Amino acid sequence: MSASPGAPDADAQISGLIFAVLLLDSEDRIRQANPAAEELLGRSAGRLLDAEFADVVGIDDGRLRDSLRNFDAQVIARGIAIEAGQKARRVNFTSSPMHTHPGWRVVTLSEVGQEGNDEDGEERVELRAPAVLAHEIKNPLSAIRGASQLLARRASDKDRPLARMIEGEVDRIAKLIDRMQQLGSRKPIETGPCNLHEAIRNAMATVRAGREDGCELVEEFDPSLPPVEADQGALEQVLINLLANACDACADLEGAQVSVRTRFVSGLVFSAIRLGKATRLPIEITVTDPGPGLPSDLQDHVFEPFVSGKKHGQGLGLALVRKLLRDMGGRISHERDARAGLTHFRINLPVADRAPS
Repeated sequence: MSASPGAPDADAQISGLIFAVLLLDSEDRIRQANPAAEELLGRSAGRLLDAEFADVVGIDDGRLRDSLRNFDAQVIARGIAIEAGQKARRVNFTSSPMHTHPGWRVVTLSEVGQEGNDEDGEERVELRAPAVLAHEIKNPLSAIRGASQLLARRASDKDRPLARMIEGEVDRIAKLIDRMQQLGSRKPIETGPCNLHEAIRNAMATVRAGREDGCELVEEFDPSLPPVEADQGALEQVLINLLANACDACADLEGAQVSVRTRFVSGLVFSAIRLGKATRLPIEITVTDPGPGLPSDLQDHVFEPFVSGKKHGQGLGLALVRKLLRDMGGRISHERDARAGLTHFRINLPVADRAPS
């Protein structure tokens, strides 16, 4: 296939991809790496070149390691656990032999849940199902609530608390259903220039007002950051959820501090697909708490609906957080630093194209 006059060449096309691409020689050494590979693997291209692939990417799956010993085999694996950039990650993996250069191959890696992966489409189907169910439940709930109000007016003093309890439980279920419908909503979020630190401080004020425990919220802001492209109301909702969860996680710790850090990410620039184009996400917000963290069996599923580490948790909060951020063109990740005893939730957002009006 030949490129049209003036079209980007192959190197430019590969550099623009949002998933990692590595060229390996017949000795399994890295000969080329695109910018997304630098991001994923936590190393510059200069440090990646000539390094052995196995020294850079640790693969837990023995079957995949065995398959990779056959340089002529085409390999496709989904949801594979790897160790890269001193972090455990789960990726989709391909290895394609180059028949024109025996022993050489092209390896691609893309994080599970990254914008543009097939899982995103699967997730949308998964989230629409609760929304459809929620719609079907709301109608009979309204009838039950009306009946409980009528019953409360006619009941004796002895039975009236029972009728009010029914009404209260119906209201609680209705609020849960509202959150389920938010998860399945396809309504686009209108974004614009947003003052990041104003949104964070508003969220912190809301969380402080709603709690009576001693959890302290600490700011670690970079005041030089530019406005982000976001919807301020949705961003505040995201932050309120993360801050409240962080405070809940360390509620039993005396003198616990939840920190909110902002910074411009240099060297590691995330990308996401928004409105059909690649978008850089260099503005990072990190919410950190010293709580015990999630059980190990939940850590890979933290943003899935109905998954919760809380005893009476509904498992919708973090799923909604991820949806809101994706709708704004951002992303979120979870990391547990077992050595330091800290849990980090990292948000990455794009820089606004224009200043706030």
